[in-house]
This record gives sequence, C-alpha cells and structure tokens, in this order.
Amino acid sequence: MFSEITSFITFVESYLTWLSSMSTKLATFILLIAFVVLSAFEFSFPKRRLPVKQLFLSYQTNAGLFIFNSLVISLLSVASLLMLADRYSDWGLLRHISNPAWKALLSFLLLDLMLYLWHRISHRFDCLWMFHKVHHNDPYLNVSTAFRLHIVELLIITALKSAYIVLLGVDKTMVLTNETLLTLFIMFHHSNISCRGEKRLGRVIISPYLHRAHHSTERNEHDTNYGAVFSIWDRLFGTLAELEPVKIGINNSSPQTVSGLIKFGFTVDSPAPVPAYELDVSLKSMIAEAAYYKAEKRAFTPGNELRDWLEAKREIIRMVYGDKTAKKQANDSDCPTTQQPCTLC
Repeated sequence: MFSEITSFITFVESYLTWLSSMSTKLATFILLIAFVVLSAFEFSFPKRRLPVKQLFLSYQTNAGLFIFNSLVISLLSVASLLMLADRYSDWGLLRHISNPAWKALLSFLLLDLMLYLWHRISHRFDCLWMFHKVHHNDPYLNVSTAFRLHIVELLIITALKSAYIVLLGVDKTMVLTNETLLTLFIMFHHSNISCRGEKRLGRVIISPYLHRAHHSTERNEHDTNYGAVFSIWDRLFGTLAELEPVKIGINNSSPQTVSGLIKFGFTVDSPAPVPAYELDVSLKSMIAEAAYYKAEKRAFTPGNELRDWLEAKREIIRMVYGDKTAKKQANDSDCPTTQQPCTLC
C-alpha cells in the first residue's frame, strides 16, 4: 500500500514539474482531447448501457450549463485566479519551500483536501446542498456530468480557490497545473467506464467505481467518497464506501434543462412529483397490484375494472406523494365520463 502511494506521488510530482511550463491554450487542448477520449470509451465500452436519447439530453444539458456558467463567471474564471496568483505568489506559506516540485505537489494535495472538505459540508448543510444537488440530479452519469454545476456553487468554489491561492502563495504555473490536473481527474471519475485494475487504482485515487457510489440515489451511499482526486482523504476520515449503486441521481422528479437546473438550485422543498402520464414502472406496478386486490374483493365482478384502477391509482399516489398531489394527479388524468380508457388504463 505504502509503496503504491509513494510510486503514485513520484509519478504526479514528475508530471507537475513537466506541466509547469505549459500555456493556457495547451491546457485547454489537453482537457478537450481527454474529454473526447473518455466520451469515446463511454460509447464503446460503457459500464452501464444508457438510453441514447436520455444520454444525449444529459450531454446537451451539461454542455449548456457549462457554457452558461462560463459566460457568467468569466470575470472569476481561471484567468482571474492566475492574476491573483501573479500578485500574491510571494506572500503565502509555500514561499518557505525552495524545491519547486515539492511546492507544486504540496499545493495540489492541499487543494484536493480543501475540495474534499468543501464537498463534504455541501452534503451536510441544506443551504449548500440546495445548489450541489444540481450536480447529483443527472440520472445518466457520464463524463459531461463533471461540468453540471450550479452557478452559485461555482462562485463559492472560485472564492475558496482564491483564498487558497492567497493563503499559500500559489504561483501562476501551479494554478494552471492544478486546475488542469483537477479537471482531468474529475472527468475521469465521472466517466461511465470500467477500467481494468480500477479497484487497485481506487486505493490511491477516486476511480469511476468509487464515484458512482457517490451519485447513488440513497443518501447513506451518496454521503461517501467525497474526494476529487485522492481517495486517501475518504480513507483517513472514514467516508470511503466500495459498492455498486442500484440507481443514479436523486429521488423523485427534477428538471433536466439548463433553465430548470438554475431554478432548481434555489429550491429548498422536495421536487415536484412526476406528472401522471410519466409515472414510472414501479408505481404502475403498485397501482396494478392494488387494483387486483380491489377486484378480488368484488369477486372479479365484470364492469368494475376501470373503477378499481382509478381508486387504486388515487390511493397509491396519495400514499407516495400526499393528499394535495393525489387530488391534482387524479383531476389531471381521470378518464372522462365516456369511459374511454386513459393512457394508464
């Protein structure tokens, strides 16, 4: 275990030294190539077979949100962080370290630790979760999910990174290197892929199988594996979980459009239930079972099939969503007096 960590740190250190001389254009090019490669792997060797239509919608929404965030945060982007680093690089705590490679490695480790702590409290406090849940509501986890962030959360993270730069005295090359590596790792662990040896890899870094658990719909599962790059923080603080989630996303219905996600980030209450015509298969099964028992009580007397279904539907919706929603669902979807079958009948 220790030898693996040492080898990986040596590997990261060498790359940090090499990347310190690259430009912003090169960093952007590297990230673009990595995105394309990971997307190609997802389509060719997916961990989970995802519906093409819904996957396309996920890519479209995440790309739109990324573009929107990029436009809004243009004054607080990497460029502004680089300017901040240029001004305060000689002020911070790292100025006492003379070796540039160790300085770069330490800055990266501390950045990852800061993001781990931030991620953890985002799940702990409702005032932060309301924005962070936008990232979690993608039901089709893929490489583009890495860019599904609410603008408010992105602003807070940028402010934290600014404070980190000033406190440590991180210079421009380290900022650019750290941001590039961080984005590469985040794209990687959001990818819908399964690579050979990823469990061994997960001993040191957050690999896709670890981060899938973090996107589980179950709270006891998604409140784990908070790391952005290294899994050592989760191991150290007892938040590591090695499991395969049954379902990805968040419970109940939530918007899947750019404008809907921006509004969704400002909602504290539970999301609205799924409309009657979009009831999922499990809910339909519950209604069908309840209707069967009603028919059984009537000794399967002919002519009551529609009545049994509608009564069962109202009761199940009331049980799942509450009285107010049950009335609305029933009013929206009850069959007319002509007794023509509705879409659920």
